[in-house]
Amino acid sequence: MPVLRYITHPEVAIDPTTPPHQWGLSRRGVQRAVAMLDQPWVATIERVISSPEPKAMQTADLLAERLGRSVDVRADTGENDRTATGFVPPEQFEKLADAFFADPTVSIEGWETAADAQRRIVGALQNVFESSEGSVAVIGHGAVGTLLRCHLMGVPIDRIYDQPGQGHYYTVECDALDFGVLSSSQSQGERSFHGWTPIDRPELDHMA
Repeated sequence: MPVLRYITHPEVAIDPTTPPHQWGLSRRGVQRAVAMLDQPWVATIERVISSPEPKAMQTADLLAERLGRSVDVRADTGENDRTATGFVPPEQFEKLADAFFADPTVSIEGWETAADAQRRIVGALQNVFESSEGSVAVIGHGAVGTLLRCHLMGVPIDRIYDQPGQGHYYTVECDALDFGVLSSSQSQGERSFHGWTPIDRPELDHMA
């Protein structure tokens, strides 16, 4: 069965004077992205898809270069649109993020809603396995990656499924004809998941 690995960019260089969607990786972020390349699962990847944001592209470029492959950039895999607020201090950001997940259909301070962001990223990846039967890596962001995970698990949007920090990934088995949300008659167990794992640490030996 095809495997999707959703990978979030590692640490970024925070610049309050620059819109967050233009930030790149920090030195630590680059170090972790490079360390990721030595993980055994990297060699199984056949396609690399990326958000167009610099922090994701930097991560994707490193991965693609190691694999000798090109990067498929898909605009609709970008992070939830937060341009209405721009940079906000970490404590305030966490409160806004909590509200974003808690009220998926409500725009928080002008942000794109969680429901809209979920529909966007699911639509962007709907055909991901039409031309590939192997492992696909999607390099993106924590919030939309969590929204995608909720969709694939067939559970309501909830921040309890969010990544524990930047630079993590999860793995999910996806049938090319079954990328959509699980039906009410299906259980999560019918689609195997590997939960959030740091990109620079060995993968667990089982799906979780």
